[in-house]
Parts: sequence; structure tokens; C-alpha cells
Amino acid sequence: MFRIILYGTKKCAETRKAERFFRERQVPIQAIDLAKKGPSPGELKGIAARVGGLAGLVDREGKRFSKRGLAAAYLTDPDIERLLLEDPLLMKTPAVRNGALATLGPAEATWREWLQKFR
Repeated sequence: MFRIILYGTKKCAETRKAERFFRERQVPIQAIDLAKKGPSPGELKGIAARVGGLAGLVDREGKRFSKRGLAAAYLTDPDIERLLLEDPLLMKTPAVRNGALATLGPAEATWREWLQKFR
């Protein structure tokens, strides 16, 4: 059985596409709007472990990252973790978690594999 948790924002087109992908396939999801609530420290570390580390979670191309003056900053993993817990909108979206598996950004091919493997 799937337990899809989708982190994103209502304004993010890629997040809306991910929601639509799972809903069209009648896969129940728990959508979490990062504008209202971020992941817990444990959940953040869990996602990071599955997508290549905390540095990969940060949306360095986003406006929020540059507005906060972080483009020139040297960020260590503890810095990144603190930033993402304080401001979850710095996270790349959508972040999709399926149990021990996770993806960042649009990843329909991976999601299709999940559906074939677990259905």
C-alpha cells in the first residue's frame, strides 16, 4: 500500500502536476503545503538521506534563496538543516515521499516505477 506524502506549495506548478499525477491514478496522497507547515527534523533528514543529502534539498535557483542573500554564503549541512526548518519555502518542490523512497522535483518516471512495483 502506498503512503505518498507530497511537500510543495499551492503556487508551484510542478507540485500541482505531482498532485494531479497521483490523483489521476487514484493514489491517496497527503499533501503538505510548505507555506503553512514544513517537515519535521526527522522527516527532513529522511528525505535528504534518500535524495543525496541536505544540500540537494535547497532550491538555489529560487527567488527566496537569492532574496535572503544566500547565493554567496558557504552553507554547511547544519546550516542548511537550520535554514530549511526555519523557512521550508527554501526547499525544492515537489518533494515526494513513498515510505523509504523519495524524489525531488518532477519525477514522473520514478513515480510510474513505484506504481508498477507496489500495485
